Amino acid sequence: MTVGQNFIAGNRSAEGNKKLQSFNASTGEALNFEFVQATEAEVNKACEAAHDAFLKFRHTSPELRAQFLDAIADELDASGEDFLNIISQETALPLARLQGERGRTSGQMRLFAKVLRRGDFLGARIDTAQPERQPLPRVDLRQIQVGVGPVAVFGASNFPLAFSTAGGDTASAFAAGCSVVVKAHSGHMATADYVAQAIERAIEKTNMPKGVFNMVYGNGVGEFIVKHPRIKAVGFTGSLRGGRALCDMAAARPQPIPVFAEMSSINPMILLPQALQNRGEKIAQELADSVVMGCGQFCTNPGLILGIKSKELSDLVQNLAKNIGAKPSQTMLNASTLKSYVSGLSHLGEHAGIEHLAGQTQEGNQAQPQLFKASVDLLLAGDQLLQEEIFGPTTIVIEVEDKAQLHAALSSMNGQLTASLIGDDTDFETFADLVPVLEEKAGRLLVNGYPTGVEVSDAMVHGGPYPATSDARGTSVGTLAINRYLRPVCFQNYPQSLLPEALRDENPLNILRLVNGENTRNTI
Repeated sequence: MTVGQNFIAGNRSAEGNKKLQSFNASTGEALNFEFVQATEAEVNKACEAAHDAFLKFRHTSPELRAQFLDAIADELDASGEDFLNIISQETALPLARLQGERGRTSGQMRLFAKVLRRGDFLGARIDTAQPERQPLPRVDLRQIQVGVGPVAVFGASNFPLAFSTAGGDTASAFAAGCSVVVKAHSGHMATADYVAQAIERAIEKTNMPKGVFNMVYGNGVGEFIVKHPRIKAVGFTGSLRGGRALCDMAAARPQPIPVFAEMSSINPMILLPQALQNRGEKIAQELADSVVMGCGQFCTNPGLILGIKSKELSDLVQNLAKNIGAKPSQTMLNASTLKSYVSGLSHLGEHAGIEHLAGQTQEGNQAQPQLFKASVDLLLAGDQLLQEEIFGPTTIVIEVEDKAQLHAALSSMNGQLTASLIGDDTDFETFADLVPVLEEKAGRLLVNGYPTGVEVSDAMVHGGPYPATSDARGTSVGTLAINRYLRPVCFQNYPQSLLPEALRDENPLNILRLVNGENTRNTI
């Protein structure tokens, strides 16, 4: 039995009073792991430890931080079957899925290590002095990106590895030179403990500052973290309600800080006419598979399907209903997630303008896949029920009268993580004017693909206009995520000895820099 799992300044503590229990997601039975509710005093210690570590960590070289990230990845890859079995028990996710997610988690650590070695994240810009310039001389100006400070990271429920303790928020914060304070997700505390131990081993092996990583458990501790003056930014993946609460807390601080919250998206799928004529049955099967994948517990789950009224669309809806109705029930991540799913289905079922098309009656401890149909008038009238994410294996179909109404329906939608066009070449010629609308509404635009599945790469954007995220300028997946935890600093007329290495004339890091308007690796 593990007792007292609060990570305070890199160490475990048992100062809290209330014991927290980890549970088996499938059976509801308590697992043999026990944790301690963090006190406000312990949270304060964690934040202070993170601040002290940041003062040292921010000055470590990109190469040393890259070695640290590689070491975390090695520790995660070396974790055995016992580790995966614990995660599976806590989340009901199958081992094959968890093996893939472990690879993704270690892979994104290594990807950010490559970013550090590449050096472009520093954003080095140099405008050398021009003392002879008329009518006024130009001073020497040199800009670089530096870490903002300690970052609060909130573990997500649906990705216990890739979006949690050692997930993308933590990886990008470490890469930026920021320490972290992680609030472990209550749905997989044992998983968080195992991952935290892996990070601790990497800290020891690479001699990183103590306190660069801190983790606390418990309900209600998030407010203590976000309001602590040492915290300079927040990374969050979760519900709209939770993310908005954190945003409001952060904005109300004497010193407001940014919150990068991924919150709510229904990821519209637009089915175009020619594609439905040519392969409607196949599309119906692919849609059903995407809706129920992982029990619908993806932030990119397709929650709304739109198409122009036609016989082909009617046939697709019939096939989709048949496919959804044949899908088996699945165990959700935890009892709280199932409760939210049941509540969401209830709201849809009680709405006079929404029709239930397929799916077994929702009962018991597993989620039943569901299909609904709604009038486009609800969407055009701004009915927010259609735009609220239902986290689970369900989706809603909307028929529009024509292209003009499709355009109006998309224009009325809230911000999204993704928007997908399913079409053929003639469709893309006819409906090309939809693309500018989708650019305004979503962070990732897909053609003939389904949004469930997010590649970790340089070009990926996993973000979008509110309420998909609280700040559409960032992403929580991909290397651009590091920008969330960086800020620019300009050095004017500084001597070489006081400049960061990336800005010195000799370019000791051999990175690409913007010097007097031209990208170059040359010395000055």
